Amino acid sequence: MITDLEKPSTSYAPTGEGIVTGKGVGDFEFLAGHWHISHKKLKAGTKDAWQHFDSSATVHNVLDGMGSIEELRKADGSYLGMAVRVWLPELKKWADHWTSADNGVVSAPQFGAFVDGDGVFISEEEVDGIKWQYRGVWDQITSENCRWHQSASKDGGNSWEWNWWMEWTRHGSSDTL
Repeated sequence: MITDLEKPSTSYAPTGEGIVTGKGVGDFEFLAGHWHISHKKLKAGTKDAWQHFDSSATVHNVLDGMGSIEELRKADGSYLGMAVRVWLPELKKWADHWTSADNGVVSAPQFGAFVDGDGVFISEEEVDGIKWQYRGVWDQITSENCRWHQSASKDGGNSWEWNWWMEWTRHGSSDTL
């Protein structure tokens, strides 16, 4: 069986009609708990050289579902980074912030919502005079598995190039702080 980590896909199309299916508060309840993650990440400066590695994560729901905190660890148990997600009721969007353990910098958030059952998040950044868009997607969500993948566009979202896939498999029960 070929998994999404092996597929050379470079496109993403929502599967539904563009209907907001998330309720906001509680949307990330599916992610609470302990996870094993298989990564396929594009090596920096390449278009087709992929690195494969494993990690683990512990995710906590906070603020009665208005937030989610994820601690991502390398296979050796050292920290890879953390994500903090916060529901912004005035925008009816989630803000998803990443902090790398390498430098401790909190990145600008990706903003998004759950549409047709998928969590779709977008951020923008200018690099060397080029305006990039980054899209993170949570999909294939079940009680035991989910997937996150990221792609980038430098043409205003007309085309996207994948740069990271994460296949999540639950191990252990979920918990809430």
